[in-house]
Amino acid sequence: MKSTKVVRIGIIGAGFARTTQIPGFRNCEGAQIVAIASAHSEHAEEVAREFEIPYVESDWRALVARDDVDLVSVATPVVTHCEMTLAALENGKAVLCEKPMAMNADEARRMTERAREAGVLALIDHELRFLPGRLKMRELLHDGEIGKVRHAKLTFRSDSRADVNRPWNWWSDIKQGGGTLGAIGSHVIDGFRWMLGSEVSEVFGNLATHVRQRKDHEGVMREVTTDDEANVLLRFADSGLTDGATANVSLSMIEAGEPLHRLEVFGSEGALMIEEDGELWQSKVGESEWGRVETNKGDLAKGMRDSGWARGFTVFSQRIVDAVRSGRTTVEGAATFEDGYRTQLVLDGARASHESGCRESISRG
Repeated sequence: MKSTKVVRIGIIGAGFARTTQIPGFRNCEGAQIVAIASAHSEHAEEVAREFEIPYVESDWRALVARDDVDLVSVATPVVTHCEMTLAALENGKAVLCEKPMAMNADEARRMTERAREAGVLALIDHELRFLPGRLKMRELLHDGEIGKVRHAKLTFRSDSRADVNRPWNWWSDIKQGGGTLGAIGSHVIDGFRWMLGSEVSEVFGNLATHVRQRKDHEGVMREVTTDDEANVLLRFADSGLTDGATANVSLSMIEAGEPLHRLEVFGSEGALMIEEDGELWQSKVGESEWGRVETNKGDLAKGMRDSGWARGFTVFSQRIVDAVRSGRTTVEGAATFEDGYRTQLVLDGARASHESGCRESISRG
């Protein structure tokens, strides 16, 4: 029988959550957003009015302690993820934590260990795993459609931070966990691990900051300490699907022209390619052209701007709600805290590599 329980959700953060998480959860059967908290109380009040959220908490600690909250969604700057998540777990709440999971692997390990002890649903918001095209691509890979994987490429380009007049905020501050590597690179690493079923064994990172100063909201010029471009080389451990596999990752938030988000995987017998909106293509060795693989784009919750991330979260949010309603502590195919920790090890390795100029080995312990 289907559960009649209503999952009561508390949201921490009123920025990204406003455009994605709140519309996504509002679209879910059996869910209600009951409370929101933000570092800027006036912003939280505005979002609460817009989406008819009953309660606004001035302190996130009060939100995670509420008896009428079953699931806490942490959609805040990265520097706050660890403290907020640990507090939510201490209060027995299920948790959805935004990516990147933490400031570093040590924080991610603490979060993972505590979630394991708490025995509750604890997931990282890697919603692209639920995009129909990506699910189909993964299925084809593991069915041997292109043979053993040899190489992969991920290209992401946008001009969203090319405008020098864009204000300085937490995204510009490395001490708060901002930057392209964390924001986009976390999705990339998680996507590779999930898609290929293999761990990253080595990483070489090269980060750049092209817009080095921005004015904050008070008009004061401040230094930008985060990367707006990240180039990463990866090597994967051999597995049932990979054999000496490598990857090139090119991420830029300062490139004009048509935006691009493309994943390509090349194997011994052919290749697969997927675009940001979920369009999937396949080619066999010797064909010299791509052929379209039929997939559907997936549903889009009302109020979301159309994108692969939005369509992925439309599916993911309902899976989360269904799990909490039925008392399950897992969602099939979702990124767990353990996955978040493994991804964090690679992100830390990329930053260390950038500093040293040498490739870094990734621990599998």
